[in-house]
Amino acid sequence: MATVKIFSGKGSSELAERIARSYDSPLGKVSSQKFSDGELHVSFNESVRGCDVFLIQSTMPPSDNIIELLMMIDAAKRASAQYITVVIPYYGYARQDRKDKPRVSIAAKLMANVYSAVGANRLMTMDLHAGQIQGFFDIPVDHLDGTAIFVPYLKKMNLPDLVFASPDVGGSTRAITYAKFFEAEVVICDKHRKRANEIASMQLIGDVRGKDVVLVDDMIDTAGTICKAAGIIKEKGANSVRAICTHGVLSGKAYENIEGSELEEVMITDTIPIKSQSSKINVLSVADLFAKGIRRIHSHESISELFIR
Repeated sequence: MATVKIFSGKGSSELAERIARSYDSPLGKVSSQKFSDGELHVSFNESVRGCDVFLIQSTMPPSDNIIELLMMIDAAKRASAQYITVVIPYYGYARQDRKDKPRVSIAAKLMANVYSAVGANRLMTMDLHAGQIQGFFDIPVDHLDGTAIFVPYLKKMNLPDLVFASPDVGGSTRAITYAKFFEAEVVICDKHRKRANEIASMQLIGDVRGKDVVLVDDMIDTAGTICKAAGIIKEKGANSVRAICTHGVLSGKAYENIEGSELEEVMITDTIPIKSQSSKINVLSVADLFAKGIRRIHSHESISELFIR
């Protein structure tokens, strides 16, 4: 069986260290430098010939994270790696998964084309913005589920009157998935946007009086939606409001919005490194889950065994 070698781009170096430690393997040596004009130069500092190579990099902004990952794939391919698995804990551009108005790019599909074209043999990611993005790829995709991280954590909290909420109609499937594990009810916040990151109105569908509500979403960006939803839920008589958001994008005034909101706790993962600390943000690590995924891919075992049933 081919030797496993795990490498990381600069954007996910801390998470990659944790994944390699959990896998019980040292992180491979790769150098990434910039010319004075900002152009990247990537090279492996050890042989990957005939190896089963795993390249870890979340593709959040800046775009250098994507370019660096693509160059790592190309370098591994040209260095005769046997099999290249791209590990993208946070898949950037996933929100642009359809034509929601004329003359726009479907960037999620574009990214899928690029990773395949440059030489990736397989992709592993987590909680895509829309599960059907897996169909954009012509290579195998292993889509890990955040329930494996959050459900055990929530069970330890033992909240007495638990209700799950979706911050919009489109994300209701996620809330329903969590609710099934706890045999809990689901409520929905019906929102209407003026434009990206700006909400025109929001209405709550369902009863939350005296309940401990957990909002569920795949990511938290400016936190405007989740904080507005928390405020409405609290106004409707909820006992407490928390949020689960796998990917902590946390841009703009996100930290300020969270601190000033009705949210008691925001649970995110370390798929994206957080920029600053907050008393309300609790970061749970996905390192063990991805390490198990890497081990199963290498040994040709089922990934579905990692999902909570």
